[in-house]
Amino acid sequence: MVITKCKIPGLLVIEPRVFEDSRGSFFESFNAQKFEELTGVNISFCQDNESISKINVLRGLHFQRPPFDQGKLVRVAVGKVLDVAVDIRKDSPFYGQYELIELSAENKKQFWIPPGFAHGFLTLEENSIFNYKCTNYYSPISEGTIQWDDENLNISWPINNPIVSDKDQEGEKFVNFVSQF
Repeated sequence: MVITKCKIPGLLVIEPRVFEDSRGSFFESFNAQKFEELTGVNISFCQDNESISKINVLRGLHFQRPPFDQGKLVRVAVGKVLDVAVDIRKDSPFYGQYELIELSAENKKQFWIPPGFAHGFLTLEENSIFNYKCTNYYSPISEGTIQWDDENLNISWPINNPIVSDKDQEGEKFVNFVSQF
């Protein structure tokens, strides 16, 4: 397993060791002991989620407010996505900045997004399957959404008119956002 730190502290890209032969391939998608050894982060996951999306679907930017804030370990099982994490930790020097990474079934990369980040992704291939492990349970009253195309965040999505849910289209403007992190 190779861990790469991103420019924004706390965000990590994880590349598993993949074993391939004539039968196919195998990789360990998560090992808590190795994760803690390599990152110094002790995490416990309580909920796994999966979404299947058509091409050009954009989901996000979502987060859970404390005390139901969530860390997420995300990966793509089928297809390809452009994944983004926006720093919403008010005392962070990176507040309002984002990290963008391509995750795919082919590259098998994973993205660790700790609490204090808004998260979203754009599917780049038809019927992409996106998996994420969460450190806390989903709580509808703690859910927040920041508008995916907010001009203050200036995320360089490679599409002008993605398929977006009504909820995500009506997300909060970043200029009005009051962080609880």
